[in-house]
Amino acid sequence: MNNLVQLAKWVVILAIVAWIVPAACTSAVGPNDIGVRQSATSGVLDEDLGPGWHLRIIGVHKLILLPSSYFMLDFTTDEMGPQKPLEIRTKDNNTVELDVSVPVRIKPGEAHALVQAGNHVADPDGRFRYMRLAEETATSVLREQMAALDSEGFYSTDRRLAAEQGALEALNKQLAPMHLEAQAVLVRAVRFRDEYEKQLQQIQLNEQNKLLDAATQKLATAQQALDNYQQGTNAQVAQHTQDWAKRQAELARAYQVGLVQGEDEAPGAARKRLAALAASDVSALHDQAAKVFGMDAASVSDAYVIGIKNIQAETLEYKSRVRAESDAIEARLAAEGNALVARVQGDYENKLNALLGSPAGRAYVAWEAAENVKFSDVLSFSSADGIPSVLRLRQFAEAFMGK
Repeated sequence: MNNLVQLAKWVVILAIVAWIVPAACTSAVGPNDIGVRQSATSGVLDEDLGPGWHLRIIGVHKLILLPSSYFMLDFTTDEMGPQKPLEIRTKDNNTVELDVSVPVRIKPGEAHALVQAGNHVADPDGRFRYMRLAEETATSVLREQMAALDSEGFYSTDRRLAAEQGALEALNKQLAPMHLEAQAVLVRAVRFRDEYEKQLQQIQLNEQNKLLDAATQKLATAQQALDNYQQGTNAQVAQHTQDWAKRQAELARAYQVGLVQGEDEAPGAARKRLAALAASDVSALHDQAAKVFGMDAASVSDAYVIGIKNIQAETLEYKSRVRAESDAIEARLAAEGNALVARVQGDYENKLNALLGSPAGRAYVAWEAAENVKFSDVLSFSSADGIPSVLRLRQFAEAFMGK
Protein backbone atom coordinates (compact mmCIF):
# COMPACT_ATOMS: atom_id res chain seq x y z
CA MET A 1 0.00 0.00 0.00
CA ASN A 2 2.85 2.38 0.87
CA ASN A 3 4.48 1.63 -2.50
CA LEU A 4 1.33 2.68 -4.35
CA VAL A 5 1.16 5.93 -2.42
CA GLN A 6 4.80 6.68 -3.19
CA LEU A 7 4.25 5.91 -6.89
CA ALA A 8 1.23 8.22 -7.03
CA LYS A 9 3.24 11.03 -5.43
CA TRP A 10 6.02 10.69 -7.98
CA VAL A 11 3.53 10.70 -10.86
CA VAL A 12 1.97 13.92 -9.57
CA ILE A 13 5.40 15.51 -9.08
CA LEU A 14 6.51 14.55 -12.60
CA ALA A 15 3.28 15.96 -14.10
CA ILE A 16 3.74 19.26 -12.27
CA VAL A 17 7.38 19.46 -13.39
CA ALA A 18 6.40 18.62 -17.02
CA TRP A 19 3.89 21.48 -16.95
CA ILE A 20 5.91 24.09 -15.07
CA VAL A 21 9.30 23.64 -16.73
CA PRO A 22 8.13 24.33 -20.37
CA ALA A 23 6.00 27.24 -19.15
CA ALA A 24 8.94 28.70 -17.25
CA CYS A 25 11.65 28.05 -19.85
CA THR A 26 9.91 28.51 -23.27
CA SER A 27 7.77 31.09 -24.99
CA ALA A 28 5.84 31.09 -28.28
CA VAL A 29 6.18 33.48 -31.22
CA GLY A 30 3.02 33.78 -33.37
CA PRO A 31 2.93 33.51 -37.17
CA ASN A 32 2.46 37.29 -37.56
CA ASP A 33 5.10 38.26 -35.02
CA ILE A 34 8.86 38.68 -34.78
CA GLY A 35 10.52 37.61 -31.53
CA VAL A 36 13.51 39.42 -29.98
CA ARG A 37 15.08 37.85 -26.88
CA GLN A 38 16.64 40.22 -24.36
CA SER A 39 18.86 38.79 -21.66
CA ALA A 40 19.43 40.40 -18.29
CA THR A 41 23.10 39.44 -18.52
CA SER A 42 24.08 39.66 -22.21
CA GLY A 43 21.55 42.13 -23.59
CA VAL A 44 19.64 41.78 -26.86
CA LEU A 45 20.27 38.63 -28.92
CA ASP A 46 21.65 39.54 -32.37
CA GLU A 47 19.06 37.38 -34.13
CA ASP A 48 15.35 37.61 -34.88
CA LEU A 49 13.19 34.75 -33.66
CA GLY A 50 10.66 33.37 -36.12
CA PRO A 51 7.31 31.73 -35.38
CA GLY A 52 7.50 28.78 -32.95
CA TRP A 53 8.72 27.93 -29.45
CA HIS A 54 11.91 29.50 -28.15
CA LEU A 55 13.99 29.29 -24.95
CA ARG A 56 13.12 31.88 -22.31
CA ILE A 57 14.10 31.52 -18.65
CA ILE A 58 11.94 33.50 -16.29
CA GLY A 59 13.92 36.19 -14.52
CA VAL A 60 16.77 35.94 -17.05
CA HIS A 61 15.24 36.39 -20.49
CA LYS A 62 12.57 38.71 -21.81
CA LEU A 63 10.85 37.94 -25.13
CA ILE A 64 9.77 41.05 -27.03
CA LEU A 65 7.13 40.53 -29.76
CA LEU A 66 6.86 42.92 -32.71
CA PRO A 67 4.47 42.69 -35.72
CA SER A 68 6.00 41.27 -38.89
CA SER A 69 3.19 42.54 -41.17
CA TYR A 70 2.92 45.94 -42.84
CA PHE A 71 1.32 48.85 -41.00
CA MET A 72 -0.33 51.57 -43.06
CA LEU A 73 0.43 55.26 -42.95
CA ASP A 74 -2.87 56.59 -44.33
CA PHE A 75 -2.69 60.31 -44.96
CA THR A 76 -6.41 60.46 -45.73
CA THR A 77 -9.67 61.86 -44.38
CA ASP A 78 -10.94 58.43 -43.31
CA GLU A 79 -10.57 56.95 -39.83
CA MET A 80 -8.03 54.29 -40.77
CA GLY A 81 -5.27 56.07 -38.86
CA PRO A 82 -4.33 59.26 -37.04
CA GLN A 83 -2.74 60.82 -40.12
CA LYS A 84 -4.39 63.64 -42.05
CA PRO A 85 -4.19 64.48 -45.77
CA LEU A 86 -1.00 66.21 -46.85
CA GLU A 87 -1.25 69.83 -47.94
CA ILE A 88 1.54 70.63 -50.37
CA ARG A 89 2.43 73.80 -52.23
CA THR A 90 3.34 72.92 -55.79
CA LYS A 91 6.24 74.26 -57.78
CA ASP A 92 3.94 76.75 -59.50
CA ASN A 93 2.76 78.10 -56.09
CA ASN A 94 -0.56 76.26 -56.01
CA THR A 95 -2.01 74.44 -53.00
CA VAL A 96 -2.95 70.78 -53.38
CA GLU A 97 -4.30 68.26 -50.89
CA LEU A 98 -3.13 64.66 -51.29
CA ASP A 99 -4.51 61.37 -49.98
CA VAL A 100 -1.45 59.10 -49.69
CA SER A 101 -1.07 55.56 -48.33
CA VAL A 102 2.35 54.13 -47.44
CA PRO A 103 2.67 50.50 -46.25
CA VAL A 104 5.70 50.13 -43.93
CA ARG A 105 7.19 47.18 -42.06
CA ILE A 106 10.25 46.18 -40.06
CA LYS A 107 13.01 45.04 -42.39
CA PRO A 108 13.38 41.24 -42.24
CA GLY A 109 16.22 40.19 -39.92
CA GLU A 110 16.64 43.66 -38.32
CA ALA A 111 14.02 43.60 -35.55
CA HIS A 112 16.72 43.00 -32.95
CA ALA A 113 18.58 46.14 -34.15
CA LEU A 114 15.34 48.13 -33.81
CA VAL A 115 15.02 46.88 -30.22
CA GLN A 116 18.63 47.75 -29.52
CA ALA A 117 17.88 51.31 -30.67
CA GLY A 118 14.99 51.47 -28.21
CA ASN A 119 12.31 52.18 -30.84
CA HIS A 120 10.14 49.25 -29.81
CA VAL A 121 8.63 50.90 -26.77
CA ALA A 122 4.99 51.99 -26.85
CA ASP A 123 4.03 55.66 -27.06
CA PRO A 124 1.11 57.12 -25.12
CA ASP A 125 -1.18 56.81 -28.17
CA GLY A 126 -0.73 53.01 -28.12
CA ARG A 127 1.58 52.79 -31.14
CA PHE A 128 5.18 51.64 -31.17
CA ARG A 129 7.75 54.40 -31.26
CA TYR A 130 9.10 53.24 -34.63
CA MET A 131 5.62 53.76 -36.11
CA ARG A 132 5.59 57.39 -34.98
CA LEU A 133 9.11 57.92 -36.32
CA ALA A 134 8.09 56.35 -39.66
CA GLU A 135 5.08 58.72 -39.88
CA GLU A 136 7.23 61.78 -39.18
CA THR A 137 9.85 60.71 -41.69
CA ALA A 138 7.24 59.90 -44.36
CA THR A 139 5.52 63.25 -43.86
CA SER A 140 8.77 65.14 -44.31
CA VAL A 141 9.92 63.16 -47.34
CA LEU A 142 6.53 63.29 -49.10
CA ARG A 143 6.21 67.03 -48.61
CA GLU A 144 9.67 67.51 -50.08
CA GLN A 145 9.40 65.07 -53.00
CA MET A 146 5.83 65.76 -54.11
CA ALA A 147 6.39 69.52 -53.98
CA ALA A 148 8.76 69.11 -56.93
CA LEU A 149 5.70 68.65 -59.20
CA ASP A 150 3.74 71.52 -60.67
CA SER A 151 -0.04 71.46 -60.95
CA GLU A 152 -0.02 69.73 -64.32
CA GLY A 153 2.29 67.05 -62.96
CA PHE A 154 -0.34 65.85 -60.50
CA TYR A 155 -2.89 65.02 -63.19
CA SER A 156 -0.26 63.65 -65.55
CA THR A 157 -0.16 59.94 -64.74
CA ASP A 158 3.38 59.33 -65.97
CA ARG A 159 4.86 62.30 -64.09
CA ARG A 160 2.92 61.50 -60.91
CA LEU A 161 4.05 57.86 -60.94
CA ALA A 162 7.64 58.97 -61.47
CA ALA A 163 7.33 61.30 -58.48
CA GLU A 164 5.85 58.48 -56.38
CA GLN A 165 8.80 56.24 -57.28
CA GLY A 166 11.28 58.99 -56.39
CA ALA A 167 9.52 59.58 -53.07
CA LEU A 168 9.64 55.84 -52.31
CA GLU A 169 13.37 55.66 -52.95
CA ALA A 170 14.05 58.76 -50.81
CA LEU A 171 11.79 57.46 -48.02
CA ASN A 172 13.49 54.06 -47.88
CA LYS A 173 16.84 55.82 -47.70
CA GLN A 174 15.60 57.75 -44.64
CA LEU A 175 13.94 54.68 -43.07
CA ALA A 176 16.95 52.37 -43.47
CA PRO A 177 18.75 53.63 -40.29
CA MET A 178 15.52 52.94 -38.40
CA HIS A 179 15.50 49.37 -39.73
CA LEU A 180 12.22 49.99 -41.58
CA GLU A 181 11.19 49.77 -45.25
CA ALA A 182 8.25 51.08 -47.26
CA GLN A 183 6.68 48.96 -49.97
CA ALA A 184 5.10 51.74 -52.03
CA VAL A 185 3.91 55.34 -52.08
CA LEU A 186 0.32 55.35 -53.31
CA VAL A 187 -1.29 58.70 -54.17
CA ARG A 188 -5.00 57.88 -53.90
CA ALA A 189 -6.55 61.31 -54.46
CA VAL A 190 -5.52 64.81 -55.53
CA ARG A 191 -7.65 67.82 -54.62
CA PHE A 192 -7.03 71.43 -55.63
CA ARG A 193 -8.87 74.57 -54.59
CA ASP A 194 -12.39 74.81 -56.01
CA GLU A 195 -11.47 77.63 -58.38
CA TYR A 196 -8.50 75.74 -59.70
CA GLU A 197 -10.48 72.48 -59.89
CA LYS A 198 -12.78 74.14 -62.43
CA GLN A 199 -9.80 75.42 -64.39
CA LEU A 200 -8.17 72.01 -64.12
CA GLN A 201 -11.28 70.29 -65.43
CA GLN A 202 -11.27 72.63 -68.41
CA ILE A 203 -7.56 71.96 -68.95
CA GLN A 204 -8.14 68.22 -68.75
CA LEU A 205 -11.06 68.57 -71.16
CA ASN A 206 -8.80 70.45 -73.56
CA GLU A 207 -6.17 67.73 -73.23
CA GLN A 208 -8.77 65.07 -73.93
CA ASN A 209 -10.01 67.04 -76.92
CA LYS A 210 -6.44 67.21 -78.20
CA LEU A 211 -6.14 63.45 -77.83
CA LEU A 212 -9.51 63.06 -79.54
CA ASP A 213 -8.43 65.30 -82.43
CA ALA A 214 -5.19 63.36 -82.78
CA ALA A 215 -7.11 60.08 -82.74
CA THR A 216 -9.56 61.50 -85.30
CA GLN A 217 -6.66 62.52 -87.53
CA LYS A 218 -5.13 59.07 -87.22
CA LEU A 219 -8.51 57.55 -88.03
CA ALA A 220 -8.87 59.77 -91.09
CA THR A 221 -5.37 58.82 -92.25
CA ALA A 222 -6.07 55.13 -91.70
CA GLN A 223 -9.44 55.47 -93.45
CA GLN A 224 -7.78 57.18 -96.40
CA ALA A 225 -5.21 54.41 -96.60
CA LEU A 226 -8.03 51.85 -96.40
CA ASP A 227 -9.99 53.63 -99.14
CA ASN A 228 -6.91 53.74 -101.35
CA TYR A 229 -6.31 50.07 -100.72
CA GLN A 230 -9.94 49.25 -101.51
CA GLN A 231 -9.82 51.29 -104.70
CA GLY A 232 -6.60 49.60 -105.74
CA THR A 233 -8.09 46.23 -104.90
CA ASN A 234 -11.26 47.01 -106.89
CA ALA A 235 -9.15 48.12 -109.85
CA GLN A 236 -7.15 44.92 -109.72
CA VAL A 237 -10.36 42.91 -109.41
CA ALA A 238 -11.83 44.68 -112.46
CA GLN A 239 -8.63 44.14 -114.45
CA HIS A 240 -8.42 40.47 -113.52
CA THR A 241 -12.15 40.08 -114.24
CA GLN A 242 -11.67 41.52 -117.72
CA ASP A 243 -8.64 39.33 -118.30
CA TRP A 244 -10.52 36.26 -117.14
CA ALA A 245 -13.57 37.17 -119.26
CA LYS A 246 -11.27 37.56 -122.26
CA ARG A 247 -9.63 34.26 -121.42
CA GLN A 248 -13.02 32.58 -121.08
CA ALA A 249 -14.12 34.03 -124.43
CA GLU A 250 -10.96 32.75 -126.11
CA LEU A 251 -11.39 29.33 -124.55
CA ALA A 252 -15.08 29.23 -125.47
CA ARG A 253 -14.33 30.20 -129.07
CA ALA A 254 -11.50 27.69 -129.27
CA TYR A 255 -13.66 24.93 -127.79
CA GLN A 256 -16.72 25.77 -129.88
CA VAL A 257 -15.31 26.87 -133.24
CA GLY A 258 -11.89 25.19 -133.23
CA LEU A 259 -8.67 26.36 -134.80
CA VAL A 260 -9.16 25.21 -138.43
CA GLN A 261 -10.00 28.36 -140.40
CA GLY A 262 -12.15 28.35 -143.55
CA GLU A 263 -15.19 29.94 -145.19
CA ASP A 264 -17.06 26.68 -145.76
CA GLU A 265 -19.17 26.00 -142.66
CA ALA A 266 -20.89 22.88 -143.96
CA PRO A 267 -20.82 19.81 -141.67
CA GLY A 268 -17.55 17.94 -142.08
CA ALA A 269 -15.82 20.82 -143.95
CA ALA A 270 -13.45 21.53 -141.03
CA ARG A 271 -12.43 17.86 -140.80
CA LYS A 272 -11.83 17.79 -144.57
CA ARG A 273 -9.67 20.94 -144.35
CA LEU A 274 -7.69 19.37 -141.49
CA ALA A 275 -7.18 16.17 -143.46
CA ALA A 276 -5.93 18.20 -146.42
CA LEU A 277 -3.23 19.95 -144.36
CA ALA A 278 0.36 18.81 -144.20
CA ALA A 279 1.62 16.96 -141.14
CA SER A 280 3.71 19.99 -140.07
CA ASP A 281 0.64 22.26 -140.25
CA VAL A 282 -1.40 19.77 -138.23
CA SER A 283 1.38 19.62 -135.61
CA ALA A 284 1.47 23.44 -135.48
CA LEU A 285 -2.31 23.50 -134.87
CA HIS A 286 -1.88 20.94 -132.06
CA ASP A 287 0.80 23.11 -130.45
CA GLN A 288 -1.44 26.17 -130.74
CA ALA A 289 -4.34 24.28 -129.15
CA ALA A 290 -2.11 23.08 -126.30
CA LYS A 291 -1.07 26.69 -125.62
CA VAL A 292 -4.65 27.98 -125.69
CA PHE A 293 -6.08 25.20 -123.51
CA GLY A 294 -3.11 24.99 -121.18
CA MET A 295 -2.51 21.32 -121.96
CA ASP A 296 0.33 19.08 -122.96
CA ALA A 297 0.71 18.92 -126.74
CA ALA A 298 0.73 15.12 -126.59
CA SER A 299 -2.76 15.17 -125.02
CA VAL A 300 -4.28 17.32 -127.82
CA SER A 301 -6.28 15.35 -130.38
CA ASP A 302 -7.94 16.42 -133.65
CA ALA A 303 -11.19 17.02 -131.76
CA TYR A 304 -9.64 20.03 -129.96
CA VAL A 305 -8.57 21.49 -133.29
CA ILE A 306 -11.90 20.90 -135.07
CA GLY A 307 -14.11 22.34 -132.29
CA ILE A 308 -17.31 21.35 -130.56
CA LYS A 309 -19.64 23.15 -133.00
CA ASN A 310 -18.15 21.42 -136.01
CA ILE A 311 -18.30 18.03 -134.27
CA GLN A 312 -21.91 18.70 -133.25
CA ALA A 313 -22.74 19.70 -136.87
CA GLU A 314 -21.15 16.48 -138.14
CA THR A 315 -23.03 14.49 -135.53
CA LEU A 316 -26.34 16.16 -136.43
CA GLU A 317 -25.76 15.66 -140.14
CA TYR A 318 -24.87 12.01 -139.59
CA LYS A 319 -27.89 11.55 -137.37
CA SER A 320 -30.23 13.16 -139.91
CA ARG A 321 -28.79 11.17 -142.79
CA VAL A 322 -28.90 7.83 -140.99
CA ARG A 323 -32.42 8.52 -139.70
CA ALA A 324 -33.66 9.42 -143.22
CA GLU A 325 -32.17 6.22 -144.60
CA SER A 326 -33.66 4.18 -141.77
CA ASP A 327 -37.07 5.82 -142.28
CA ALA A 328 -36.97 4.95 -146.03
CA ILE A 329 -36.04 1.37 -145.28
CA GLU A 330 -38.76 1.20 -142.64
CA ALA A 331 -41.40 2.52 -145.11
CA ARG A 332 -40.33 0.08 -147.84
CA LEU A 333 -40.33 -2.88 -145.49
CA ALA A 334 -43.69 -1.83 -144.06
CA ALA A 335 -45.22 -1.59 -147.56
CA GLU A 336 -43.81 -4.96 -148.53
CA GLY A 337 -45.12 -6.47 -145.31
CA ASN A 338 -48.57 -4.97 -145.78
CA ALA A 339 -48.74 -6.25 -149.36
CA LEU A 340 -47.72 -9.75 -148.25
CA VAL A 341 -50.29 -9.69 -145.46
CA ALA A 342 -53.01 -8.53 -147.91
CA ARG A 343 -52.12 -11.32 -150.36
CA VAL A 344 -52.19 -13.94 -147.65
CA GLN A 345 -55.46 -12.55 -146.29
CA GLY A 346 -56.99 -12.68 -149.78
CA ASP A 347 -55.87 -16.25 -150.30
CA TYR A 348 -57.29 -17.18 -146.94
CA GLU A 349 -60.66 -15.61 -147.64
CA ASN A 350 -60.90 -17.23 -151.10
CA LYS A 351 -60.15 -20.67 -149.71
CA LEU A 352 -62.57 -20.10 -146.82
CA ASN A 353 -65.36 -19.07 -149.19
CA ALA A 354 -64.67 -22.10 -151.39
CA LEU A 355 -64.87 -24.38 -148.38
CA LEU A 356 -68.04 -22.78 -147.08
CA GLY A 357 -69.63 -23.11 -150.58
CA SER A 358 -69.15 -26.89 -150.58
CA PRO A 359 -71.90 -29.22 -149.21
CA ALA A 360 -69.83 -29.84 -146.09
CA GLY A 361 -69.29 -26.11 -145.67
CA ARG A 362 -73.00 -25.40 -146.00
CA ALA A 363 -73.73 -28.16 -143.52
CA TYR A 364 -71.21 -26.57 -141.10
CA VAL A 365 -72.88 -23.20 -141.56
CA ALA A 366 -76.30 -24.72 -141.01
CA TRP A 367 -75.05 -26.48 -137.88
CA GLU A 368 -73.60 -23.22 -136.55
CA ALA A 369 -76.90 -21.44 -137.30
CA ALA A 370 -78.97 -24.18 -135.69
CA GLU A 371 -76.75 -23.95 -132.62
CA ASN A 372 -78.02 -20.42 -132.07
CA VAL A 373 -81.77 -21.20 -132.70
CA LYS A 374 -83.90 -21.44 -129.54
CA PHE A 375 -87.60 -22.41 -129.66
CA SER A 376 -90.14 -21.37 -127.10
CA ASP A 377 -90.96 -23.83 -124.34
CA VAL A 378 -94.60 -23.86 -125.50
CA LEU A 379 -95.25 -24.23 -129.27
CA SER A 380 -98.57 -23.93 -131.06
CA PHE A 381 -98.87 -25.08 -134.66
CA SER A 382 -101.30 -24.12 -137.37
CA SER A 383 -100.67 -25.85 -140.67
CA ALA A 384 -102.93 -26.81 -143.53
CA ASP A 385 -100.72 -29.78 -144.28
CA GLY A 386 -101.42 -31.31 -140.92
CA ILE A 387 -97.69 -31.61 -139.92
CA PRO A 388 -95.76 -28.58 -138.55
CA SER A 389 -92.99 -27.39 -140.78
CA VAL A 390 -90.37 -27.66 -138.02
CA LEU A 391 -91.00 -31.34 -137.79
CA ARG A 392 -90.22 -31.77 -141.43
CA LEU A 393 -86.53 -32.04 -140.56
CA ARG A 394 -85.17 -32.63 -144.03
CA GLN A 395 -86.85 -29.57 -145.43
CA PHE A 396 -85.92 -27.63 -142.35
CA ALA A 397 -82.18 -28.57 -142.70
CA GLU A 398 -82.16 -27.81 -146.41
CA ALA A 399 -83.62 -24.38 -145.64
CA PHE A 400 -80.74 -23.75 -143.26
CA MET A 401 -78.29 -24.93 -145.96
CA GLY A 402 -79.77 -22.51 -148.51
CA LYS A 403 -81.56 -25.04 -150.71
